[in-house]
Amino acid sequence: MSQLNGCVPPHRFLPYLTAPEIEALPDKANTVIVLPIGAIEQHGPHLPICTDTAIATEVSGKALAALPASVPAFALPPVWCGKSNEHIQFSGTVILKADTLLRVLWDIGESVYRMGFRKLVLVNGHGGQPQVVEIVARDLRAEYPDFCLFPVFTWGVPNRAGEFLSEREKAEGIHAGRAETSLMLALTPDHVHLERAVGEYPCPHHGLLTPEGRFRFAWLTHDLSASGVVGDPQGSSREEGETVLASLVEGWVAALEEIHRFRMPVPGSND
Repeated sequence: MSQLNGCVPPHRFLPYLTAPEIEALPDKANTVIVLPIGAIEQHGPHLPICTDTAIATEVSGKALAALPASVPAFALPPVWCGKSNEHIQFSGTVILKADTLLRVLWDIGESVYRMGFRKLVLVNGHGGQPQVVEIVARDLRAEYPDFCLFPVFTWGVPNRAGEFLSEREKAEGIHAGRAETSLMLALTPDHVHLERAVGEYPCPHHGLLTPEGRFRFAWLTHDLSASGVVGDPQGSSREEGETVLASLVEGWVAALEEIHRFRMPVPGSND
C-alpha cells in the first residue's frame, strides 16, 4: 500500500481505521481530529506550488508523531486546494471559490461530527482563507452545540520564525518570504530553488490603508508584486528552517494537548 499517511504515524491516521474500529473508540468526545487545509498556488520562482499544503500537513503530522500516547488524536488527509483567487494571474494556481471551500469544509466537519467526534482542529496553511475557515467553524458550532471547533493558522502557535526576520519582513513579508522558504528548505529541500529567489515588497502606501492590517484594501497578488513574492526570501537556510520547524511542532504538541483537555466554558461559572 502506498503511504497515504505521509509523516503522520499510521496509528494516528484516521483513514487507516476500519468503520468498526472507529465505532469502538473510547471517549470520542475528547478525541482530537486534525484536518490540514492548504492550497495549490504560485509561490514565486523558487518555491513549489504545494507550499501551503506541505506546511500544514507536515507540521501537524510531525506534531501528532510527537504527541504523548495518552492524548487521543487522529489526522484526516489534507484539503489540498483552497481559496487562492488572489493568485489568479500566476500559473500553477488551482482555485476553489469561497462558497465551494465553505461547503467542502462544512461537509467534512459534519461527517466528523456524525462519527461521534466532538473536537475538530482546522489547521489552515493558507493566508487567503482564514475568514472562510472561521465562518465554517462558527456555523458548525451554531448548528451542533456540543461540537468544539478550532480554526487555527499553522503559524498561529508560538514559534521562533520571528527571530530570523527583519522588521520589514515581519511587517510586509506575507508570501513566499524568508520564513516560508526556510521552512520548505527543511521540509522539501529538493523542491526549493533558492538560486531563483527574488525579494519584492509592495509599493509603500502612506496613511491608514495597507494590504494587510486593521484598515486594508482588497488586493490581488499582481497588484503588489511582479514576481509573485511579497517579502524577501534572501538569507533563508535549511538550518534556520529546522529551528523554525522544531518550534512549530513543539507549539502544536502543546496546542493539541490543550485542545484535548478543553471544555467549553459555562457562563456564570467561577470554576
